[in-house]
Amino acid sequence: MAGRMQQILTKTKGDQVIWGVVLVLSFISLLAVYSSTGSLAYRMEKNSNYYLVKQVMVLGLGLLITYWVHKINYTKFARVAVILYLLSLPLLVYTLFFGTSLNEGSRWIRLPVINLTFQTSDLAKLALFMFLARILSMKQAVIKDLRKGFVPVLLPMLFTCALIAPANLSTALMLGITCSILFFIGRVQVKHLMLLFVVGLMGVSTLFVVSKLTGFGRAKTWEQRIEDFAGGKKKEGKPEDVYQVQQAKIAIANGGITGRGPGRSLQKNFLPHPYSDFIFSIIIEEYGLIGGGVLMLLYLLFLWRSILIFKRCPFAFGAFLAVGLSITLVFQAMLNMAVNVHLVPVTGLTLPMVSMGGSSIWFTSIAIGIVLSVSKYVDEMEGEKKSNAKRAAEAVNEEDIEEVEEETVIDEKNEEVAVEALKTAAKPERKPRKQIIKGDTPIPAV
Repeated sequence: MAGRMQQILTKTKGDQVIWGVVLVLSFISLLAVYSSTGSLAYRMEKNSNYYLVKQVMVLGLGLLITYWVHKINYTKFARVAVILYLLSLPLLVYTLFFGTSLNEGSRWIRLPVINLTFQTSDLAKLALFMFLARILSMKQAVIKDLRKGFVPVLLPMLFTCALIAPANLSTALMLGITCSILFFIGRVQVKHLMLLFVVGLMGVSTLFVVSKLTGFGRAKTWEQRIEDFAGGKKKEGKPEDVYQVQQAKIAIANGGITGRGPGRSLQKNFLPHPYSDFIFSIIIEEYGLIGGGVLMLLYLLFLWRSILIFKRCPFAFGAFLAVGLSITLVFQAMLNMAVNVHLVPVTGLTLPMVSMGGSSIWFTSIAIGIVLSVSKYVDEMEGEKKSNAKRAAEAVNEEDIEEVEEETVIDEKNEEVAVEALKTAAKPERKPRKQIIKGDTPIPAV
């Protein structure tokens, strides 16, 4: 068993700390999902282990996807990025008008043959950052120029966010913020970023007004969520968002510092979605603030290791690819945690690699695999440099040894000459020989 494990570890390349973080997050996911799906299994008349087995299969496939993607040379993703981005746009349009509705928003589409549903925004998010990394790397020479550099980078983000926003404003805003961070890292001028902020604010305001007047979109839901978060007037009944936040607060209060213990959560029976949007509050209730802090540190550790990959990668595309995908993943995790502790309004974003899911985990696995692919390339490149430097040092050492041997021979000859001179000085003076003594050759110059 140990030998097989060693073989697996030798085949996994890239940053080993990121691999460790992914494995620990997967283990936490299994514990949290198994604990939080008891009521769901009862309502759906399923076995209590049904959703645990399903999550094991989803995460197992996700790890295989990560492993397969990280074996690919990351430069090939530059070509794939264009195809994925062009594919994501019509899928977003189709989802907006014909997708499966949830909470007055169309976010999902169902694949007819395999009967699999997935959020097209997950695909669009992955495709967008791959595409932006490609364009940013190509426009570095003119990135300070508004028309030649910034506008070609900006347009793909605007198209994607505009198609996602009517049904999923939180994801669109998250993409806008993370893309702006990537633009800043990519040396875009601050005044251009401020212009982007103004354009984005105008776009969101226009979308809200149009949705409010026409009834198309989710203006009522957005307005209600902001009012609930700000503590405005409560409408009759129990809005689901307010109820979820209240139950999440109770769960966090029950958890305290050390938590109630694995599987002993009480609020999982009251929260509508304890296994997805509000799984972080269940983790705190069972493992306390210590468990929640450890989970947060895992995401920050992932981001830190990705930043190190960014700093070590000498090529722009790989650097932007690694840091862009890691920032959006960690930023989504922080938003989910902020919702659970009521720092921001309810968004509907899941906790990456922890919340129960299917296609969302697989798209996240692809993103992590790409980051590891860049890390693998950097490690191989640095290893090759070290081996070349070692070979060069060995060659220099061999030359030094030859020179030392030559110097030793010369020193021995000098000693022989000195000894002969002393002997000659001690003997009575003789007439010089006419014949040159054989072997009396000049000392070679050192």
